[in-house]
Amino acid sequence: MNIDLSNKRVIITGASRGIGRAIATAFAQEGARVAICARTEADVRDVGDELATSAQAVIARAVDVTDTAAVKAFVDEVASAWGGVDVLVNNAGQGRGGNLDTLTPEQILEHANVLQMGHFRFIQAVVPHMRQQRWGRIIEINALAGAIPTPDGIPSVINRASCIALSKTLGMSLPKDGILVNTLNMGWIDTGQWNRHFKEMPAGSCTREEFDEMVLKVVPAGRYGRPEDITGMVLLLASDRASFISGASIDIAGGMQGQIAYYPTLKREFNAAMQERVNASSTQR
Repeated sequence: MNIDLSNKRVIITGASRGIGRAIATAFAQEGARVAICARTEADVRDVGDELATSAQAVIARAVDVTDTAAVKAFVDEVASAWGGVDVLVNNAGQGRGGNLDTLTPEQILEHANVLQMGHFRFIQAVVPHMRQQRWGRIIEINALAGAIPTPDGIPSVINRASCIALSKTLGMSLPKDGILVNTLNMGWIDTGQWNRHFKEMPAGSCTREEFDEMVLKVVPAGRYGRPEDITGMVLLLASDRASFISGASIDIAGGMQGQIAYYPTLKREFNAAMQERVNASSTQR
């Protein structure tokens, strides 16, 4: 399938690493003009330098997604430099754990300001430019936990659910302006965070192989996803090949659906078993 994205004007948020970086690289390799942003200026400029070897043009800026004026200024800079914006990939925002007993309302609001409001700010900034040209693609990078709630991780569950709902409602209201909006909901994509989760286990309690076996019990595909597993769908949705797709919610999760709801219990049981292993080893010394 020939997907022509050459010279498309693309904005990708949260592009300094992981999924956002992989998406930016994929657009650059297709010859698009790529504008990226992230929180840390040094990181985003390093990625911008890498993209410059293949992209038609690159703009790389440090942007705080909680700053409405800064978001608008970045989008307007891109539109002014390139004569418009064709594609927005809303990727900024990380997951956050916690439950009713551990969270404060302020912590949930802080996460919401980065995630759902950060996504909203960028959409609100790009839509006038897309309306003017009567063509646009908005692709939301979300999480499966927003589509299928789990009994833990309240900030991620409710704020991702809000982002998915935003994508669906705009996917219904914006096609009349030539703008299509869709959401991709990630499962277990290995962008380095699973290394962090492994390090949170009781020290010396298990091998990485044992940890991965536990995590992947809920993934029918039997492996972690890679950032590259996402890029093909993003490129398709950004192209004319997807001209009749809007308001769609697509899971990229290796077949994982309702199994995600069991994972918190699985993790707690595994943690308890590993702590018992550590305690038994200490007793035998």
